[in-house]
Amino acid sequence: MMHYSGYYPLDVVNGPGVRVSLFVSGCSHACEGCYNRSTWSFKAGQPFDLLAEERLMADLADQRVVRQGLSLSGGDPLHPRNLPSVLRLAARVRRELPDKDIWCWTGYRLEELNAEQQQLLPLLDVLIDGRFEQRLKTNRLAWRGSSNQRLLYRTEFGTQLACGLHHHSE
Repeated sequence: MMHYSGYYPLDVVNGPGVRVSLFVSGCSHACEGCYNRSTWSFKAGQPFDLLAEERLMADLADQRVVRQGLSLSGGDPLHPRNLPSVLRLAARVRRELPDKDIWCWTGYRLEELNAEQQQLLPLLDVLIDGRFEQRLKTNRLAWRGSSNQRLLYRTEFGTQLACGLHHHSE
């Protein structure tokens, strides 16, 4: 079972607008200078069980504070040990809350993704790919820690969101 080391039901840092952010546990990239080293262990944090999934879905659907979407980070959501849970969650968000966007950060490059990892791509609006590279560290690029990381728009909706052309109605 996938674990998570961080959950933020009201996040304004990891993507545009107010979001729900889930930091999964488990990463094998071991990037020098990583600010999320505590997420490297697959057993860090708590199990992402049905109760945690239901809470996340309820927070995303909550109309008292409208969330623009879901951000998946970590750890690495695309690590093979996390992928089944991440795929299930992303598919559920798409099915039950189709107006929410989904952003995902991974240390893998798009070109490195295997067939199983590629199954997530149609469910994402934006993919930020690439390992964090300490020598390329920058604070000048939105939502990326180093200049080698790419912001890849998977849908027209994702492009509009990232460029500020689309705003969710309140």
